[in-house]
Amino acid sequence: MYTVYYYPNCNTCKKAIKFLEEKGIKFKLVHLVEDTPSAAGIEALFKLGDYPIKKFFNTSGRVYRELNLKEKIINMKNEDASEILSSDGMLIKRPIITNGKDMLIIGFKESEWNEKIKNI
Repeated sequence: MYTVYYYPNCNTCKKAIKFLEEKGIKFKLVHLVEDTPSAAGIEALFKLGDYPIKKFFNTSGRVYRELNLKEKIINMKNEDASEILSSDGMLIKRPIITNGKDMLIIGFKESEWNEKIKNI
């Protein structure tokens, strides 16, 4: 079972969900704004993927710009990043999909999802 962290108004998230449905893949949705992961939950996501911290941030979002995070995340520690990300779900890049064990993908590129999601 996969978990998809998403925002319902996001067109990329809609494409990702449609992709999963068309493949018949079971998943549960987690609304990033209504059910923002805790700092500990975000740190667990850090460990599942091979992504730099910056990749977890919605760098095109309003909140990201308002907090001037572009300069701050360059040398940010995981603990600080997880605290900031858990403070506002709109800061988190979406969608994120994970199996909770050994796979995490940030963003939606169909070719990457086809490659990394098993049983397709």
